[in-house]
Amino acid sequence: MTTIVLLASLTILGYALCYLAVCVVSPWGRCRRCHGRRYHRTAIGTRRDCRRCDGTGVQVRLGRRLINYIRTEYRAGHQ
Repeated sequence: MTTIVLLASLTILGYALCYLAVCVVSPWGRCRRCHGRRYHRTAIGTRRDCRRCDGTGVQVRLGRRLINYIRTEYRAGHQ
């Protein structure tokens, strides 16, 4: 039982480290609302610029926002 828990913990830790590495190397990801198309369809079928990404089709990844927040707090605490 302990071996399974340890293996699951190491798998989750490995996945988290890989995701943070991706966020460091490539901080931009496709917008989740418009899927990178820069627009989305409204209820009546017309196209509108995506408000979430301002029509760019990309957003800063959640992990990169976390890295930026930790970096900002660290620098604010060490001044």
